[in-house]
Amino acid sequence: MAASSSKPAGTTGTAGSSVKDLEADIQKLRDDISLLTKHLKDAGDHSLRTARKAASEGAEHLRAQGEATIEGLRDNAKDLEVQLTSTVREKPITSLALAAGVGFLLAVIMRR
Repeated sequence: MAASSSKPAGTTGTAGSSVKDLEADIQKLRDDISLLTKHLKDAGDHSLRTARKAASEGAEHLRAQGEATIEGLRDNAKDLEVQLTSTVREKPITSLALAAGVGFLLAVIMRR
């Protein structure tokens, strides 16, 4: 009988330590998952900040490029205006005939 009474005690001790080991392993897994979640959140936050910064810089670059293009178009329009004014002053009759011809062509095109 003594052998059978020591066996359940040994089994309980082994089962008790197995349960404690499992509980410790589960707690360790929970801690690891919590740490992993924190690292993933930090990495996501960093990626979001980097993407926002890149988008902001890209938008600023496009805005500056657009302003430069508009300024170039304004300069070209001013040059064209100066050239046109100069041509009309130098050759007023030719300019008037040219304007009448363009007007006539537009009228013909608009009738169709």
